[in-house]
Amino acid sequence: MWLWLRDDDKTFKLADNLVMAVSGEPGDTVQFAEYIAKNIQLYKMRNGYELSPSEAAHYTRRTLAEYLRSRSPYQCNLLLAGHTADAGPELYFMDYLGSCSRLPYAAHGYGGLFSLSVMDRYYKADATLEEALDIMQKCVAEIQTRLIVNLPNFQVLVVNKDGVKHLDDITVHSLKQRPVMG
Repeated sequence: MWLWLRDDDKTFKLADNLVMAVSGEPGDTVQFAEYIAKNIQLYKMRNGYELSPSEAAHYTRRTLAEYLRSRSPYQCNLLLAGHTADAGPELYFMDYLGSCSRLPYAAHGYGGLFSLSVMDRYYKADATLEEALDIMQKCVAEIQTRLIVNLPNFQVLVVNKDGVKHLDDITVHSLKQRPVMG
């Protein structure tokens, strides 16, 4: 599950159980994400099955690394989340230098710098959806308190065995209405 600023949607559904969020230079993020999405779909059409989240992450990382060594590198950071029946939920963080890490939770962008400390404190591997949403609300509250830029809406996505699902946005207004767990 992750948060994303709603006004500028940089999430890309790559498959039924696979989604990617991109941050960085505006032109690079859209072009690279669409390139990856189309190539993952092409792989499915040619081979008759979808890439697993791990396979998609390694393909994406390799592509970032190859472009880094070209005349036109992409300046974008990625979060790639997916779910398979065998491996369960998976989350990968990739940066513009082509590094890739599988993590239990992650954030990127300016708000991510503040969100990670909240996730460090409250993360539980066996958290329920309600507990995860409370952590997301705490992240948004921290961003609203500390970040100089006013970000009014955050999109929430959940990736599980049922696929990618959009939940209600977390807004400044909804933070005031719903109590946050202590």
